[in-house]
Amino acid sequence: MASINYLLYESAAGYAVFEVVNQADSVGLQLKEVQSSLRNLATFSKHVKLVNFTPYRNAAETLENVNLISEGILPDYLKSILELNLPQTSGKKSKIVLGVQDKKLAGEISSTFQGVECETSETSEVVADLLRGIRVHAEKLLKGLQEGDLGRAQLGMGHAYSRAKVKFSVHKNDNHIIQAIATLDALDKGVNQGSMRVREWYGWHFPELVRIVSDNGTYAKLVLTIGDKKTLNNDRLHEIAAIIDDDGEKAQDIINAAKMSMGLDITDADLVMVKSFAESVSKMADYRKSLSNSLDTKMGDVAPNLQTILGTPVAARLISHAGSLTNLAKYPASTLQILGAEKALFRALKTKGATPKYGLIYQSTFIGRAPPKVKGRISRYLANKCSMASRIDNFSEHPSSRFGEALRQQLEDRLEFYATGKKPIKNEEAMANAMAAILGDGNDDLAIDTEMIDAHPGQEEEISGKKSKKEKKDKKRKSDAMDIDEPEPKEDKKEKKKRKSEADGDKKEKKSKKEKKHCNTVLDTPNPLPHLFCAVKAGRSKKKKQRTVKDVEVQTTQQANVAAVSKKERSRDAQGHRHLKRQQKVQAKATASVPEEQKVTSSSTKRKFKA
Repeated sequence: MASINYLLYESAAGYAVFEVVNQADSVGLQLKEVQSSLRNLATFSKHVKLVNFTPYRNAAETLENVNLISEGILPDYLKSILELNLPQTSGKKSKIVLGVQDKKLAGEISSTFQGVECETSETSEVVADLLRGIRVHAEKLLKGLQEGDLGRAQLGMGHAYSRAKVKFSVHKNDNHIIQAIATLDALDKGVNQGSMRVREWYGWHFPELVRIVSDNGTYAKLVLTIGDKKTLNNDRLHEIAAIIDDDGEKAQDIINAAKMSMGLDITDADLVMVKSFAESVSKMADYRKSLSNSLDTKMGDVAPNLQTILGTPVAARLISHAGSLTNLAKYPASTLQILGAEKALFRALKTKGATPKYGLIYQSTFIGRAPPKVKGRISRYLANKCSMASRIDNFSEHPSSRFGEALRQQLEDRLEFYATGKKPIKNEEAMANAMAAILGDGNDDLAIDTEMIDAHPGQEEEISGKKSKKEKKDKKRKSDAMDIDEPEPKEDKKEKKKRKSEADGDKKEKKSKKEKKHCNTVLDTPNPLPHLFCAVKAGRSKKKKQRTVKDVEVQTTQQANVAAVSKKERSRDAQGHRHLKRQQKVQAKATASVPEEQKVTSSSTKRKFKA
């Protein structure tokens, strides 16, 4: 392992460069004696020596340097300090070994300075122990610092760095949306469970009230108002009607049901317990309504376009599931489409089944109104529009709901297209109309990127004309070069004759066509007698052509018949020749297999038979 020459210590107060005077052996670093010596200032000061300490000039400079180091960039302030305090070497024969805490910063320093080689606490245990000792004794080793200065500097730098990283904005903060929608879900569960307990508990006393009133909060308020059903009469009609939105008929039904109720009697102690529980449920229901209203206003400030398309609950759940509006804006439309259906997706991938078509966006009204065959298509289209809306909301300084209204109208047109076949408006036209509406509202603070503005059609034509002229010139130059460099190959005599014959045939055809046209024009004239010979010539030429065609047809048929006959004869001769060859082979085999004695006897029998 190379010996460490210098150490760089980055603190909240500034940069310090130490020279390593006495380097400990890496073998015995973990011994208790060595570790205790590092904690002692008297023994540790023998290992390192302060070369230079440069504090930050102000808090802004501190924050700037810390941000650059956290991103792995070498600040100019630190670069100048290292140039002044480290010895200059070419790096070919000898190198300086510098110990640094941050890995990314070490790579930047070694790439910037050729003669410097960096070691970090991860690659060298010696660097880790020495930097730990400097951190412990920093207030005494660094000159010009008093007790508590380094701690106060660290506290201030930590607050400034955290504040810059969070980039807190009161008007555009989606953290409250995430917490609000989570609280709403918890309140819904609590209100539902509490109202169920209240209905079951109070239902023993007044069971008919459940059929008349269905809302949970209203039921809890009626329990508090009615109390014992025996005390309910017509004098309390207006009091009950005020709770159920001034519905006199329903209030009268409640009074009539109380008079004819089949429920059990209730004691005062039990009624107190039921009322106290109903009061807590009604308070939860009221708080749920107020939280829902505040969430609507917050979504209108943070993500108005996404809220316009999906509604407040679904849009807030998408932001909560993604973690933030920025994360949601970074997602592609395909990811946003199945956001919330991760279990079904991985189950489908594992079992090789059908993947889900939608996740949280299934709660949207557009998918509910779409026919079953079109739900997948409308979910893709809806995810595309939601992705566009989230990006507009996240990256615009002054978000407006105009784009959301245009995108929602596109979704309505798409549903109408699936139902009736009416073509929807194009996205380019919809966005242009939304932009015109925003400018018409007087919102001139929109940031316009002048580099991305399209060129005028006249400019495009000029540019294309210039390009076409240049291309023509280049083609001419290339053709001239080809003519000069590559001479044309000489043609054969046969090819020249063929070309001449083809040219002569073309000339004859052109002449005959001209004669026909001339004759036709003459025959159409009122006095065709002087030029009658043209028509006669044309008729003769037609007859000659017909005769020649007939002669050619007869000749071709005769040749075909002769060829067919000759083929048949040849096939017959070939078959006979093959048959003779086969007979000769059979006879040869038979004679070869018979012995000589049999041959003699057979010859004698033949002679006798002849005699």
